[in-house]
Amino acid sequence: MALYEHIFLARQDIAAPQVDALVETYKGVIEANGGKVGRIENWGLKSLTYRIKKNRKAFYVLMDVDAPAAAMQEVERQQRYNEDILRFMTVKVEAHEEGPSAMMQKRDRDDRPRREDGDRPFRPREDRPRRDGDRPFRPRES
Repeated sequence: MALYEHIFLARQDIAAPQVDALVETYKGVIEANGGKVGRIENWGLKSLTYRIKKNRKAFYVLMDVDAPAAAMQEVERQQRYNEDILRFMTVKVEAHEEGPSAMMQKRDRDDRPRREDGDRPFRPREDRPRRDGDRPFRPRES
C-alpha cells in the first residue's frame, strides 16, 4: 500500500462537529477499502488567499493515509460531489512526517537563525552606491 497526505478544505458555513463528521466519513471509506488513517490534524478555520466558490474562509484538515490507490480515488470521488468540500489534494509521499506538521508548529521570530555577528553591519550613507537621480549627500548639522 502507498502512503499519502490528503488535505481538504471545508466551507466556513458548517460547524466544527460537521467537519469532524466529514473526517469520520472519509476515514470509514478508506478503512472499508483496505486502508488505514494515521494522524489527523484539524487546522481550524483559516482565511483563504482568494475566494473559492464565494467563501473567504475554510476549515483545513490534513490526514496521513496508508491505503491502496483505489481507496484514495473513492475518497476523492466522494469529495468531488460533496457541496461542503471546496478543494482537496492528495500527495503520495515516501514516509509520513513525525510530530506536528508545519502549520501546527508555533514559530517565533526568535527561532529564526541569526547572523554570527548578531545584526546587520552599519553602513554609512556615503558608502552606499549612488544611483541616477539621487540627491547629493549633505552632512547633518549637529
